[in-house]
Amino acid sequence: MARKTGSHSEITGPRVRAAALTLFARHGFAAVSMRQIAREVGVQAGALYLYTKDKQSLLFDLMRTHMDELLAAWADEPKGETALDALEAFSRFHIRFHLERPDAVFIAYMELRNLTDENFAAIEALRRQYEGELEAILRAGQETGELDLSDIRLSSMAIIAMLTGVNTWYREGGRLSREAVADRYWDMVRGAVGA
Repeated sequence: MARKTGSHSEITGPRVRAAALTLFARHGFAAVSMRQIAREVGVQAGALYLYTKDKQSLLFDLMRTHMDELLAAWADEPKGETALDALEAFSRFHIRFHLERPDAVFIAYMELRNLTDENFAAIEALRRQYEGELEAILRAGQETGELDLSDIRLSSMAIIAMLTGVNTWYREGGRLSREAVADRYWDMVRGAVGA
């Protein structure tokens, strides 16, 4: 397969990552070869190594990008005045952000087992940073009396798991709109934290 005209780093690099994201989400990291990614992009398999060191580096880059974007987007999100406002903002943000990126979310959660120990530690640190944002909200709400929790860490993990779970069942055009889902999930989160 010949190199396509106009194939260069600014174009091909993002196409390699996009193809890998789609293929890893559809078939799983272990089942996808660099040759399949190259075929999807339209380049020789050897040309992929101009854009990534290896398949592990590609997986790590996809996961790190997802987590970096998640943390940056949350940092920019308006949080309101109270801990309860911030918790509602977090709940709605998490659902919205994740529904817009189903493949990235699937990979970020299902392919952790395929990371090397070093790469796993780096992604886990980013995940822990995000979880820490929610824990800080819950701690503040408990201190002000807005929330009633027995275990902040456990509550944080349960809330994130519940919110992320929307990606497993939500389908665009289904019975509920994204906004209706966010409304109902906010009711459940609020009930779970004794607000």
